[in-house]
Amino acid sequence: MKQFLNFINGEFVATSKTFENRAPADNRVIGMVHEAGQAEVDAAVTAARAALKGEWGQMSVVKRVEMLYAVADEINNRFDDFLAAEIADTGKPKSLASHIDIPRGAANFKVFADIIKNVPTESFQMTTPDGGTALSYAVRSPVGVVGVVCPWNLPLLLMTWKVGQALACGNTVIVKPSEETPATATLLGEVMDKVGVPKGVYNVVHGFGPGSAGEFLTRNPGVNAITFTGETRTGEAIMAAAAKGVRPVSFELGGKNAGIVFADADFDKAVAGITRSAFENCGQVCLGTERVYVQRPIFDKFVAALKAKAEALKVGPSEMDGVNLGPLISAEHKQKVMGYYEKAKAEGATVVTGGGSPELPDQYKDGHYVQPTIWTGLPETSPIIREEIFGPCCHIAPFDTVEEAIELANDTDYGLATTVWTQNLETAHRMAASIEVGLCWINSWFLRDLRTAFGGSKSSGIGREGGVHSLEFYTELRNVMVKL
Repeated sequence: MKQFLNFINGEFVATSKTFENRAPADNRVIGMVHEAGQAEVDAAVTAARAALKGEWGQMSVVKRVEMLYAVADEINNRFDDFLAAEIADTGKPKSLASHIDIPRGAANFKVFADIIKNVPTESFQMTTPDGGTALSYAVRSPVGVVGVVCPWNLPLLLMTWKVGQALACGNTVIVKPSEETPATATLLGEVMDKVGVPKGVYNVVHGFGPGSAGEFLTRNPGVNAITFTGETRTGEAIMAAAAKGVRPVSFELGGKNAGIVFADADFDKAVAGITRSAFENCGQVCLGTERVYVQRPIFDKFVAALKAKAEALKVGPSEMDGVNLGPLISAEHKQKVMGYYEKAKAEGATVVTGGGSPELPDQYKDGHYVQPTIWTGLPETSPIIREEIFGPCCHIAPFDTVEEAIELANDTDYGLATTVWTQNLETAHRMAASIEVGLCWINSWFLRDLRTAFGGSKSSGIGREGGVHSLEFYTELRNVMVKL
């Protein structure tokens, strides 16, 4: 039985209170997670603050960059270990984890190491009131101890997306991974030790939200900033906790993203793109597409084509040949998704395909599998169209004009992402300028340049990370004025 320990001040720390880590593929217990209490979280904060004043805080940018490169290289050296841990925790297909999760998880350290090394600060020369000269320039300093609260859908990738930025900027971190996916954050502690990252720079505390590690971390006044990816309601609770001490937050929250397909789109590419955005990672992607709007002349043809694509997807455990979709993360989440499947039927939706659980061999009967599902025929007021489901499903509705498509896309409390499919340049730019989201893909989906801004609008988040935009959250600028 594996033991997932907390990692505090460079040491793995056991606690007397544990909880089960279950595999989504078959619901078997794969390990016991040691839950951090108030004492362990406080110890992690103390260690992180001490590291800011110690070797890490005195380290040159060049040396820090070298160390982060070493972290990335060691993740790649242990690629198989990270891959096995990620698959066991999430149940996702090996093809997905090996091509996206682990490579991107390692790359995050190198990308942000390069950014901090190469991005300059501002400087100005001015004439003083007495006719003299003064030089004004900016110095970047770390924001301090950063609390990193992570989701379960892309555990390593989204954790290192935050940790890589924070460490590159000279901060120290305390990571609270999801209770569903503790493995890779814990394993990264071994990597940090191996490459010589000073004690207290990277810490991991396991547990839940209210009354557990999550609340203890976000309420600790020794934490200077908090970054979080997850549900909007959880973000609201963290924001309330961060208000004590007026601490900055960076949030990427929920979404109910629209995919828009115009009649002039490259039809086959649009079908393939929406197949990915609706169903990849079993629909457990915050950037995924649960609302699809298709221009009326191609609506019926598109629905039929997406139905064929969905039915060609193979659902099952990662070890099964040809699997495209793994399980949902937990029994609780499956219950939620299946609840929406039943609600859609009750509301009179046309179930184009799916709507239930797939048939699998008996050894996987306790796994959390659902069918990729497509609906049509529901009004825009339906909870199926208003609420984030976070499963492999989408509702498809027709539209006629560009104006109607924009109105439909914006008719939501969320504003994270959209994907637009058209070969008309004017239409593409108009849609990009008009849809209220943080990310707009034209004729693509999930295509990312890590140098660009990432984040959501409206209820989908606060702030931007990525590229130089990360520096605005993970560092503070100090102005220095020298009268010459």
